[in-house]
Amino acid sequence: MKRVVVGLSGGVDSSVAAYLLKEQGYEVIGLFMKNWHDDSVTISNECPWLEDSNDAMIVADKLGIPFQVVDLSEQYKERIVDYMFDEYEKGRTPNPDVLCNREIKFDVFLKIALELGADYVATGHYCRKSEQIVAGNTVYSLLAGKDTNKDQSYFLCQLSQEQLSKALFPIGELTKPEVRKIAAEQDLITAEKKDSQGLCFIGKVRLPEFLQQKLKPKEGVIVQIPNDSQIYNSEIPDFKTREEAIAFDAQKFTYKISDGKIVGTHQGAHYFTKGQRKGLAVGGTKEPLFVIETDVVENVIYVGEGKNHKGLYRNTLFVLNEELHWIRPDLALKEGETMQVQARIRYRQALEEATLFKVKNGLYVTFKNKQSAITEGQFVAWYINDELLGSGVIS
Repeated sequence: MKRVVVGLSGGVDSSVAAYLLKEQGYEVIGLFMKNWHDDSVTISNECPWLEDSNDAMIVADKLGIPFQVVDLSEQYKERIVDYMFDEYEKGRTPNPDVLCNREIKFDVFLKIALELGADYVATGHYCRKSEQIVAGNTVYSLLAGKDTNKDQSYFLCQLSQEQLSKALFPIGELTKPEVRKIAAEQDLITAEKKDSQGLCFIGKVRLPEFLQQKLKPKEGVIVQIPNDSQIYNSEIPDFKTREEAIAFDAQKFTYKISDGKIVGTHQGAHYFTKGQRKGLAVGGTKEPLFVIETDVVENVIYVGEGKNHKGLYRNTLFVLNEELHWIRPDLALKEGETMQVQARIRYRQALEEATLFKVKNGLYVTFKNKQSAITEGQFVAWYINDELLGSGVIS
C-alpha cells in the first residue's frame, strides 16, 4: 500500500484531497504546517493558524487518519519572509505563494514526508499531473486544473521534475463546487469554510504594516507623468538584429522628477508596487492614479492617471538565466530559438499569446498584446495548451 502525506491546511480543498486519497486506497497521513509565530512582526490580532490547525485535526479525526503539526516557521522565515523584505528593499515585488510551494511545501515538507516513509506528498491544488516517456526517461507534466476558474498551476510554476514525481493533486479533475459538495456529503467541518486569502499559510497579512515593521518609512514625493509625455513617443532606431529590436522593446520607461509634476508625498517607495491604486491618497484627478514606476534609490513614486495610461503598458519582458526555470527541461530553448506559447504574468490572469526568444544571458517573452503593470520580481509562466512548461522571475 502506497503511503501519502497530505498537507492539511484546515481548508476545504486539502480536506477533500485527503478524503479522495483514502477512497483510492492510499495510506494517508495528515500534516499541518505551522509557518509563523514571530510576534516581533505581528500580522494581525486574529490568529488563524490555531483555528486552521484545529479544523485540520477535526478533519483528520473524521477521516480516521493520523495527524500531526510540524513547525516550519524557522525555514519559512529564512526562505520566504527574509527574501520578501530583501526584494521589497530592492524595489521588486516578490510572489511568496510561488516560493512557498518551491521552498516549503515541495522541499522542507517533502523531506519530512519522505522521512515518514511516504511515497508521495499531496496538496489541495487545482492542477493535474501526467507522465510520458521521452527518450527512454519518464517525464512529468504539470497541467492546469479542470476548473479554469480556480486553476492554480501558476503557483507551482517553479517545481522540478524531481518534485513533480513525488506530487499528487487529487482535486485537479474537480471544480470548486464539486469539492464543496463532496465535503458536505462527508460532513467535513471545512465544507462551508471561506477560501483563505493572503500569504501562503500565514493568514491575514496587511502588507504595508507588515513591511513597515522591517523597512523604515522615509518621506518622498509622488510625481504625476502626463499620458502625452514625450517619453512615450521616442524614435525607434534601426536595428541590425532581432535581438537588438527585442531588447529595445523590453526596456522599461525611465523617469525623472522634472518629467512630471509633484502631486503629493509618500512614506517609502518600497511600500508600493506597479499598477497599485490604493494608498496614494492624492485626490483631484478625474480618473484614479496608478503607480507606473517606483524608484527606491531616489525614493520617488511615479503615477499616471487612469488604467489606460501608457506608462502601465509594455509588450516585452526579460528573464535572466539564473532566474529561468523549465519544468520540462527536455523542451528548454537553446540560444537563438523561439517558441510560441501562452503566458501569464500573474495568477488569475487569462493566458495571452506570446513568443519566447532565447538569448545568451536569458529569455525574452514578447506578448502579442501589451500587458498592464509588468512587475519585476513577479513570475511569468508559459504554457502550451494546458501544460505549464516553465517560468521565470521578471527582471
